[in-house]
Amino acid sequence: MKKFEYRYSAPTEEERREIESIRAAYVTDERTKKLETLRRLDGLVRRVPSAVAFAMGTAGLLAFGLGMAMVLSWSIFAGGIAVAAVGIVPMALAAPVYNAVLRRQKKKYGDEIVRLSEELLGK
Repeated sequence: MKKFEYRYSAPTEEERREIESIRAAYVTDERTKKLETLRRLDGLVRRVPSAVAFAMGTAGLLAFGLGMAMVLSWSIFAGGIAVAAVGIVPMALAAPVYNAVLRRQKKKYGDEIVRLSEELLGK
């Protein structure tokens, strides 16, 4: 005669925590989706102005450096001074452009960020 045997072993507390943490990585609820959207929008507001200002500043710095090299190494004075002056313009405008783009991004995404944050905070 065949006998049925069953053994049950409950997970330990440590195993339970590990199982729950793995499960949490795959379960997305509405709150998690809203929080991810909030983080993405906040990143857009912060990263875009920084990227624009960084690109402008870098381009200006490279042009300024080229102008200085033209003057100091190649003895091309008039052309070097002109190129360096052109390079100063984007460097000087990087901060005002950053502020302008930041204001534009806040205006564009601000209402949605406030709405999502109020929903998540339960207000």
